Amino acid sequence: MERPHGLRVPHGQYYLVDAGYTNGNGFLAPYRGQRYHINIWRQGHLPTSKEEFFNMKHSAARNCIERSFGVLKKRFAILRSPSFYPIRTQCRIVSACCLLHNLIKREMPNDPIEHEYTAWELAHINDVPVDDHIGAVESSNEWTAGRDALAAAMYNQWLANGGGQVEGILP
Repeated sequence: MERPHGLRVPHGQYYLVDAGYTNGNGFLAPYRGQRYHINIWRQGHLPTSKEEFFNMKHSAARNCIERSFGVLKKRFAILRSPSFYPIRTQCRIVSACCLLHNLIKREMPNDPIEHEYTAWELAHINDVPVDDHIGAVESSNEWTAGRDALAAAMYNQWLANGGGQVEGILP
């Protein structure tokens, strides 16, 4: 954000963001006032609207992203605390950690760090209350319409493919 030209999102792309961000150009936020957290869907609840279905998929995608960062931080201590290196060096550190992580994954299929993180994740799966809903988010009309169209298409495809079955609702 402190770069001379700010944060730039490539045209046609977006960041998947949580409810703390605006659903605006380049930022795709979940629906307000709808069930969201992944543990709700793991308990066998099914989405009953396009908004809940979108939030379920949004939550699952964010969970994968957060898990990836969690595993990287567990493996590489340098990623666990604020860095005072120049931004270019920080980017290189993250890239090097990702490359090393991929090498480790390729050469060691049974990764103890990954197993340890998975055990921690399973132990904390119910840390978010089941009735937790998303709070207020201000949206742009254009991105809200785009999100609505995407949510409707996803939900209709899910229903057409036999949606409503508990198995296979998560990616």
